[in-house]
Amino acid sequence: MRRLFPVTDETAAPAPGGASGEEGVGREWGLAELAAAYAYPEPGAGGPLPWLRANMVSTLDGAAQHDGRSQPISSATDMRIFGTLRALADVVVVGAETVRQEGYRPARARAEFAATREAAGQAPAPAIAVVTASLDLDFSLPLFTSPLVPTLVLTGAAAAADRVATAEKAGARVVTAGDGIGVDPARAVQALAALGHTRLLTEGGPRLLGQLVAAGVLDELCLTVSPMLTAGGAQRIAGGPAVTVPRRFALVSMLEEDGFLFTRYGRS
Repeated sequence: MRRLFPVTDETAAPAPGGASGEEGVGREWGLAELAAAYAYPEPGAGGPLPWLRANMVSTLDGAAQHDGRSQPISSATDMRIFGTLRALADVVVVGAETVRQEGYRPARARAEFAATREAAGQAPAPAIAVVTASLDLDFSLPLFTSPLVPTLVLTGAAAAADRVATAEKAGARVVTAGDGIGVDPARAVQALAALGHTRLLTEGGPRLLGQLVAAGVLDELCLTVSPMLTAGGAQRIAGGPAVTVPRRFALVSMLEEDGFLFTRYGRS
C-alpha cells in the first residue's frame, strides 16, 4: 500500500520496504493506519453533526457490479477498507435491493476496534439501516432476527401496516423518514442523527446512492477504482434522475495497491 495523495514529506521520503516516493510499499497497512486515514471529522463546538459517507467500488469502465454483485470487482485490501469503514460507523445505510442481492448479514463486532468504539460511546458494532418503501424483505433472516445491534428499517409514514408489524415482530426497529410510502433522504439522515447515529456510512446500492446525491445529503465518497474492464450493461455506482447542476467534490486522499486506487472525496 502506498499513499499517492496528499503529498507530504513522509510521502516523498523512503518508506519501510519501499522505494523513494512510495510510502508503505511492500507492507500491508495495519487497521489503525487505515482507521486514521478514513477518520470521520472531529465534532465541532456545538457537538457532533451527521456526516454521511458512501463506500463504493467501480471498474475502469464504470461498472459498479459484475453479475449483480460487487465482490467480483473487489480485492482483499478493498474488503479490509470496507471492514474498517464499518468499524468506524455508527450505522450502515443500505437499500433493500442491495440487501436482497448481496445477502446482507448483521455487522459483527471487531475485537481490534472494541476499545476505540467504547471510548467513542459507540455500540460494539454498527447498526444496519435498511431503506425500503415496500418492506418487501425476508424478516426471518439473521439480519433481522439475531443482530448484535437491532436492525433499523427506514420507511415512509404510509408504509403497509402489516409489513411494519412483521418487521417489528422480527426484532427490527421501524423508523419513519417520509410522509408517503417512500423515504426522504434528508429526513432519514436527521432521523438517524436523532437516534445518536451521526457517523453514517452507506454501501448503496446505486439507486439509493443516486437518491442521496440528488437530495444533496452526501458529504463524502470513498471510491475504490478497480483495474478491471467488464463492458456489459452493469449499473454505475449511482443511478436515478440526474441532478440539475453536477455536484463538485474535492479529492481528500488516494491510496494505491496492486493497481487498485482507494480514493476519498469530500464536499468542496
